[in-house]
Amino acid sequence: MSSAFVKEGEYQKLSDVAPEIGALSFYLRQENNGQAIREIKNYYSEKCGRHVYEMSDGLTYALSDDNKWIIILEAC
Repeated sequence: MSSAFVKEGEYQKLSDVAPEIGALSFYLRQENNGQAIREIKNYYSEKCGRHVYEMSDGLTYALSDDNKWIIILEAC
């Protein structure tokens, strides 16, 4: 059997993760098959108008105006 099947209620979307860096790290670890994803740096981005977190998975995350995690693209 394929491991692609997900039990009901097991999948969580990024936007459903609690608005805390610890919750984001835990979510990213689950999404990356248990590999630890760590925060590389965080700072306030004038361009984006919010605090952003660069993570070791190569992506940058921030909290939206609705307090939901989002992935920040280069052109905020």
